[in-house]
Amino acid sequence: MAMWVFGYGSLIWKTGFPFDDRLPGFIKNYRRVFHQGSTDHRGTPEFPGRTVTLEPAPGEICWGVAYKITKEEDKKDALLHLEVREKQYDQKEYLDFFIDINDSEPAVSGVMVYIASSDKKSNNNYLGPAPFEDIAKQIVKAEGPSGPNRDYLFNLEEALVQLGFKDKHVTDLATHVRLILYAATKDV
Repeated sequence: MAMWVFGYGSLIWKTGFPFDDRLPGFIKNYRRVFHQGSTDHRGTPEFPGRTVTLEPAPGEICWGVAYKITKEEDKKDALLHLEVREKQYDQKEYLDFFIDINDSEPAVSGVMVYIASSDKKSNNNYLGPAPFEDIAKQIVKAEGPSGPNRDYLFNLEEALVQLGFKDKHVTDLATHVRLILYAATKDV
């Protein structure tokens, strides 16, 4: 039986595990938000970066990519990789995955999705909502072992564009971060 993993953040452009198939598509009733703190990849404990998580949003969809893994050894490798990489995400959900906006039946049921919950007891890196300007400034300034937080945002924006997906939150945030960076060069 195949294992399926849904990527809605960096898994879209940087998988890090072997897979047999890659399907662009979406999950329903969730939206992507920059509410998760990153203290190990795109920030530090002293100044966390912001990465995406999902929050329930009835009627909305979140575009991303589902990866199919069939070989037992590859499944083990993928889970080992994901448990380390996604360690700050405290929930795993198994959701329906769709590839066509007009489909009423999912292309795949039971796609594994890592989610960072808003429960501060189980997820001490949850930052939650903040004013748009504050999120953008934090992304501009944060940097961690995996590089600047803004690169995460720009890579996500580019990966979604390459797949033909639109995410207003990601696009608006990337545009605003670029404006802050541009303004900073004018102040020098």
